[in-house]
Amino acid sequence: MTTSSTPIGAVAGHPEIGREIDALDNPSLILRYRRGVENFDPRLFDLDDAQLDTAFLPDSAVGRWPVRVLLGHLADAELVMTFRIRRLLAEDNPVLAVWDELAFADSPLYTPDLAQPVAGFVAAIHTLRRWTTELLTALSPEQWSRPAMHPERGRITLRDVVVGTTWHLEHHNVYLQAKIDRLLGPRAECPPEHQTRTPCGPSCGCHGKSS
Repeated sequence: MTTSSTPIGAVAGHPEIGREIDALDNPSLILRYRRGVENFDPRLFDLDDAQLDTAFLPDSAVGRWPVRVLLGHLADAELVMTFRIRRLLAEDNPVLAVWDELAFADSPLYTPDLAQPVAGFVAAIHTLRRWTTELLTALSPEQWSRPAMHPERGRITLRDVVVGTTWHLEHHNVYLQAKIDRLLGPRAECPPEHQTRTPCGPSCGCHGKSS
């Protein structure tokens, strides 16, 4: 838990997601973290380059970043958070570095000029989550409480980082879904033949969520 007793994500956006994740016990948190890209609407791979690079007006209520920038941001954030988790286990009381996510978003890193397909961003997130899940599963209760110093948040623990990165992806996925719906139309309702399955598979485009 954070030293302020406020779940990561409870202030920054979608507080209900932050509170829900923060309330999970460690085994349930690992499962929620592992889900990762399974939260994404698979229709994102149907978007063409023009749609992937469509920016939105501030009053659009779907966030201004294009889909390609949003997914690139999530991939880089995953790199940052994964390294923080590993530092917390390897070092005693490390001072964590902050990164300027807006500088990344405004750079050429997430543009088609640098041949950045969205499938690469999604694959990076998926690989890092599966790799780190194996590590988290093996941790002792004491290791979950290992501390670090964040320049802006103060003292945080390894669990705080896992809670934060789990919330971060799900928070942005709300906007990702809204962008895809704006570009392709609303996501189809789950067909009756799928309602007997719990949950729908990752290739399904309906509302059923993979676990």
